[in-house]
Amino acid sequence: MKRVSGIAGVLLLLLAALGAQTTMKVDAATPEEVAIRAELNAQVSAWNRGDLKGYMQGYWHSPELTFFAGEKESAGWEAAYERYRAAYVGRDREMGKLTFTSVRVEKLGGEAAFVRGQWQLTMKEGKHRSGLFTVVLRRFDEGWRIIHDHSS
Repeated sequence: MKRVSGIAGVLLLLLAALGAQTTMKVDAATPEEVAIRAELNAQVSAWNRGDLKGYMQGYWHSPELTFFAGEKESAGWEAAYERYRAAYVGRDREMGKLTFTSVRVEKLGGEAAFVRGQWQLTMKEGKHRSGLFTVVLRRFDEGWRIIHDHSS
């Protein structure tokens, strides 16, 4: 009988430990991850308002920003802005509704992070564009900013 209650006790401890680990994983978002996700959500909100400059606030405003899309590489905030503007703003163009899904944030030390996910644009006529993205962010005084974007 002591052996059965001993085994039951060990099982209860293991179940409690597993439950604690599950809770820790669910609640494990760091303040940095929360801030990074908030920055990405602010970008999505700006895009969906048709506010390209607001969307671009999430990027490092520097000539050293790098952006890879398709087979093209552009350098600098201005080049990234012009690329988006040419593709999505103006006569016979629309920005559509942007969503990010499957977003995974990994810290790279105290001042940088690596984020992967999927993007999808839904246009007025119902057409969809979608792909994958990988961005590297760095913490600046004004907050987290994308310093490199590779979208496909």
